Amino acid sequence: MQNIRIGEFKMQKAGFKAFIPNFFPPKKGFCFDSKILKKNNEATRLLGKLDGITKLLPNSDFFLLMYLRKDAASSSQIEGTRATMIDAIVAEAKINTDIPEDVDDILHYIKALNFGIKRMTNDNFSMILRFIKELHKQLMQTACATHFSDPGEFRKSQNWIGGTRPDNAHFVPPPIDEMNSALNNLEKFIHTNDTMPTVIKAGIIHAQFETIHPFLDGNGRTGRMLITFYLWKEGYLEKPVLFLSSFFKKHQKLYYEKLFGYHNGNILEWVDFFLDGVIEIANEAIDIVKKITALREKDILKIQKLGKRASESTALVLPKLYTQPIVNVSAIQKWTGFTRAGAQTVIDRFIKLGILTQKNKDQKYGQSYIYKEYIDIFNE
Repeated sequence: MQNIRIGEFKMQKAGFKAFIPNFFPPKKGFCFDSKILKKNNEATRLLGKLDGITKLLPNSDFFLLMYLRKDAASSSQIEGTRATMIDAIVAEAKINTDIPEDVDDILHYIKALNFGIKRMTNDNFSMILRFIKELHKQLMQTACATHFSDPGEFRKSQNWIGGTRPDNAHFVPPPIDEMNSALNNLEKFIHTNDTMPTVIKAGIIHAQFETIHPFLDGNGRTGRMLITFYLWKEGYLEKPVLFLSSFFKKHQKLYYEKLFGYHNGNILEWVDFFLDGVIEIANEAIDIVKKITALREKDILKIQKLGKRASESTALVLPKLYTQPIVNVSAIQKWTGFTRAGAQTVIDRFIKLGILTQKNKDQKYGQSYIYKEYIDIFNE
């Protein structure tokens, strides 16, 4: 496919060049070569396989929750957050306060993802600009990184990427009027029932959104959420279980290079990179489901070898560890209604079975315990 000009850089009155998008999608449309279409077919096949294997999980919601945390951490780390998925789990469980302050960015990302899932599930909400603004509001409002992000509102002033001001920036997105026109075109494109392969279209939507850069901050995180929500909306996933942020984080420099290449008409290179991400992450997610299933069966067998009373109380706790794999005595008390001593007995059983380990062996008081083998599956 030859280069298609998505737009061009034009000098502004203020003395800097900004990117002015052409009408979108291009009137001549997009044309992808056989190599890209073959890769798209493989990506689509793997999405179907992932969707099918996820349905076999006894409770796919705990898998989804862990994947939300994984994506939230990776997507936030792309923007400079240093906190990890484990920090987020500890913060959610309110186990201790000795965690990085910027874990707040990850928690807001999880909040925005959960909001989007609920919005689309309960209201059958379409992928429109209002939905995008609502996602952004959940992501940025009261977040530590909010600063001047104007949560839930498209920008009313010029922004730029890299540099200290627009005239020395790496990229200057469209001015306000052109931004609004480009957003309207993108919204129509999302809703258009065209012949473009759906997975490829998800990648084009993401790249075009990042080109428009309609928010003062949070564009990357919002745009990465759109990929999953679009594929889910189109019925390619029964649950939103494909998240590409870990792939983009792994290849962060290349991710930015391909996005900037997209601005200059190198659409084929961006789509090729994007499809590589879908294929890699779908394969990874399929492997994770298999490992979770095997771990669950192994741990259930361990519990069944306990005495009847011990196995009953332990079996009560195990499913809850899939959603909260870092716990303390108080969490076990809350789940079981046991006394503090009884809850500690349950934890000791899990330690003896090799399911839980002390999170920090040097800590004398307020010890927490981690289902490390389970978390490691997501962290590999």
